[in-house]
Amino acid sequence: MLIKIHPDNPSPRQIKRVVETLENGGIIIYPTDSVYALGCSLLHPKSIEKLARIKQINPEKAMFSFIFSNLTHLSNYTKPIDNTIFKLIKKTTPGPFTFILEANNRMPKIVKGRKKTVGIRIPDNNIALAIVEELGHPLITSSVHDEDDIIEYMTDPEMMYEKYQYDIDLLVDGGYGDNRASTVIDCTDGRITLLRQGKGNIDDYVYTE
Repeated sequence: MLIKIHPDNPSPRQIKRVVETLENGGIIIYPTDSVYALGCSLLHPKSIEKLARIKQINPEKAMFSFIFSNLTHLSNYTKPIDNTIFKLIKKTTPGPFTFILEANNRMPKIVKGRKKTVGIRIPDNNIALAIVEELGHPLITSSVHDEDDIIEYMTDPEMMYEKYQYDIDLLVDGGYGDNRASTVIDCTDGRITLLRQGKGNIDDYVYTE
């Protein structure tokens, strides 16, 4: 199923429809402030396994990120973080950044596996934020890649649907996506380390070594 949702003013009725799909264990594709992403509910282990199969990876080794709507539930899944790091995350979100933090023991086993870290995202996208807010807990997510040798990420929702329609339950068309992923920042040792330069420019907020 493909539904179009206005990127600036998402319809509450349509958002509820997306959330019902997630609550029933469904897999969705949805827009963020960078690239489109596959997503499922944190509370459905079988959905996480299915998401991993779509990506052709082992779920315990997958580097899935969490999509939050705000920082309220951050401590539910991460160990206490340095105040400087917290201020940086607060300053840069919502925005095109993924922050790598230390995971705590409340992280679902299928997601954590042997990993000690988790990626946290709060995208500056009204549709994504509305979905997570209505869902009431984070989404497990992974970017939608393109098989093209030059273009790394798919940007056309209709082409994504053509490719994934038999693997997913719903695709949210919020317009064309970007072809630049989020910038990834490692904060696990209390320092700010750039792991991947993407759409966001961390130098606008802090000087990195």
